[in-house]
Order: sequence, then structure tokens, then C-alpha cells
Amino acid sequence: MRLLVLGGTEFVGRVVAEAALGRGWEVTVFNRGRHEPPAGARLLRGDRTAEGGLAALAGGDWDAVVDTWSAAPRAVRETARLLRGRTGRYAYVSSRSVYAWPSPPGAGEDAPLVEGAAADAGPTEYALDKRGGELAALESFGAEGSLLVRAGLILGPYENIGRLPWWLTRIARGGPVLAPGPRDLPLQYIDARDLANWLLGALEGALGGPYDLVSPPGHTTMGALLEACVAATGADAELCWAEPEAILDAGIEPWTELPVWVPPGGEMFDSVHRTDVSRALGTGLVCRPVTETVEDTWRWLTGIGGIPPRRPDRPAVGLGPEAEAKVLAALREGVPGTTPREGASGQ
Repeated sequence: MRLLVLGGTEFVGRVVAEAALGRGWEVTVFNRGRHEPPAGARLLRGDRTAEGGLAALAGGDWDAVVDTWSAAPRAVRETARLLRGRTGRYAYVSSRSVYAWPSPPGAGEDAPLVEGAAADAGPTEYALDKRGGELAALESFGAEGSLLVRAGLILGPYENIGRLPWWLTRIARGGPVLAPGPRDLPLQYIDARDLANWLLGALEGALGGPYDLVSPPGHTTMGALLEACVAATGADAELCWAEPEAILDAGIEPWTELPVWVPPGGEMFDSVHRTDVSRALGTGLVCRPVTETVEDTWRWLTGIGGIPPRRPDRPAVGLGPEAEAKVLAALREGVPGTTPREGASGQ
């Protein structure tokens, strides 16, 4: 297979390029040249946001293209139009954010979509940008030739959003760590490598249309995730579990200040961690254990000096020490809504 990856040097794009090279595919990476591509990939340089920035793609043929763009949809539209007739399939890594909010629990690919997106739009907001990117791919490649990968929460090595790296670096510092409960809270996420493996298999199988891509409901829990972080780092850390009410009453924001975590029972939890992924599972999606995702992310993180890269277009994530100390103090004082400190192993 001859694969063109638009981007290909950071997080999902890099993982896809590496996975394709591992399969023996011929991989071409197109980007601005700010980062080195994986060894073995051919590099084409260009800036999709600049006048004439697609010139390097004016010639050549590929069996498939993978596009992870998440800004102005018109950049996807211009690229798809240029590649039409010279590329077999267009895989666009989209997001479950394209669904109208809130998504009902157990929703799948037939859930209502956001309104107001356009293939020729400039940058607006994330959900509309991603849906616009989908429309741009469909415009040039049609429903059968477009693979719309609607990913949920993505974790794993190379993560440049900072969610799992924040938990790992916080736990690595040791001491009492605020752990948002309940401990058995079910989580859904997708390891970027599992996303890449499924995507490449889908291209080989000529799949088209939308697919929600995230692990099955209850693939892991908040407790298992944080305990895996303790084990991977080997830190002298103590997970201190607090009930959701205590965290929310302290003014702590789910998802952003405590990455991955969303309190159960609300619209956000239903939309993020209660997704029906039977379509992807039926077409070969396999999700590795949470321990493997955590261990490999920690190995990568320490290998680059412990400071994770961060996309400039995304806000910083993580809880400040003062806010954490406030809730930890309530734990020690036995304030209702919190639980006594428990060992890192959960025993």
C-alpha cells in the first residue's frame, strides 16, 4: 500500500505513519517540516494554510490518504480536491464531538450531528471544524471512498494534549494524590496505536463511512488507570479517593483540571464514556490493556526528558497544587463527600 499521511510527525499522525511502515507500506508524510518524520518515510513539505502551500502534492499517486486536520475545514476541502483521482481512499480522523450535544447514552454512528458545519468554512469551533472536515472529504471522495474515524478520548505515546502525561508526572512526584471517584467509574478511550491498527486495516478492507472509535464501555476504570500510573512510575504516591460531589463543590473542573475524569450520571459522562462501538468492534477493533498504554506512555515520556509536548492550539490541562491541597485537606479532616486516604494499590 502507498499511504500519504497529512501531518505524520505528531501524536496520531505519527503513530499511523509508524504503524504503516511497520506493515511494509510505502509512506509519504506531508507537513511543514517542524518535526522529523518517522525513519523510512518520504517527506514532502508544505503549509496547508499558505497560498500555494499544497504545491508539493501536485504530482504523485497513493492508495490512501490519512488526514488528521482539526482547524479550518477548507484546508481539508482543498487537499481532497487536489488528491481526487490520484488517491484511492480518504481517511479523515474526526471526533465524536461532531455529534449534537448531548449524546444519549449508548449512542452510535446514527446519532444526530451538529448543525451549521460547512466544507468551505474557516476555523470556528472544534465540533464544527471536525464536521466540516468530514463534509469536505465526502464532497470529493463520496460516502464509499471516505473513511470517517470519529475518535473518542485518545491516549498513548506521543500524546500532545497532556491528559495521561499529566497524571503520570503528577503521580511520579509522589505523596498524597487527589483521585477522583468513584474508583470503579468506567472509562472509554482509544490508544492511538489501536486507532492506527484499526484504521490501516479498514483501508485495506476498503471500508467507508463513519465509525466511532473508542474502547468498549467499561474497558477500564478510573481506579485501574491511576493504579497503573502508580505502578508504572514506581512512585511513593498515595491515591486519595474523593467523591464527585466533593470535587465539584471545590470548583474543580472535570476533564480539564482532572483529565479523563467526568463525574458519573450526567450528560458529559454519557457522551464521553458510554458510547456504542459495536460497528468498529465488528470490523476488527482490538484494544490493548490499560496497563500497556500507561507503561508505554511513561516509557516514552521519560525517554524525552519527562516534559510532554503540547499543541499550541489546545489549553493546558491539569490541577494546580493549591486546589489539590484544599481537597486533600478535606480528606484528612473527614469532610463529608470524601473518603479516608487509601494506599496506592487500593488495598
